Amino acid sequence: MFYWFAKTFIVGPLARLLFRPWVRGMHHVPAEGAAIIASNHLSVADSIFLPVMVSRPISFLAKKEYFSGRGLKGAIVRRFFLLANQLPMDRAGGAASLKSLEAGEVALREGRLLGIYPEGTRSPDGRMYRGKVGVARLAIETGLPIIPVAMIGTDKVQPIGKLVPHLRRVGIIVGEPIAVQRGDIHNRAALRELADRVMRDIQRLSGQEYVDRYAADVKAEIAERAPRG
Repeated sequence: MFYWFAKTFIVGPLARLLFRPWVRGMHHVPAEGAAIIASNHLSVADSIFLPVMVSRPISFLAKKEYFSGRGLKGAIVRRFFLLANQLPMDRAGGAASLKSLEAGEVALREGRLLGIYPEGTRSPDGRMYRGKVGVARLAIETGLPIIPVAMIGTDKVQPIGKLVPHLRRVGIIVGEPIAVQRGDIHNRAALRELADRVMRDIQRLSGQEYVDRYAADVKAEIAERAPRG
């Protein structure tokens, strides 16, 4: 109810009025049935504009830190993300990340749209980084299609570290679904191949420069070089 109300009467009208988002290829999103929506990730605003412009509700895998804050602020943020159909995702890798993917699999088996950012975190510099294999694992486990999506200009609207957004247009390009057959989720080579294909399709839509490294590693290096104190 909160998701529908906010999208219909609050967030949706404001986003359309202030940022005038343009969309191409939205017909690729199925009117019913489950599918995985895989998007590049430039800004926190991606998780606002994409759900606003897709007519059906989207459940997003969001970083678990949004759900573990302390005090009143933490409680408010946690409640907001839960009401907004966000599912906690542990990005540490290994067994913790696999456990987090189970929530996404449940959503898919319920016939919902599941949104995921294969890069695992926002791009630190506007370029596209290597995708993690979680998106491939979900698709091969369920046999559901992956719909590549490119967010355009959201990093200019709300750059990393900026709370107040800039008023400018954003775009969303939806590509043709990638058909996936159920298979062996333990076949690491198959997972890697599919994840790489997803990123290539997104890159073709977004026009971003591709970097064959994980964005989280680059962010860690940037943080290490940053002045301390």
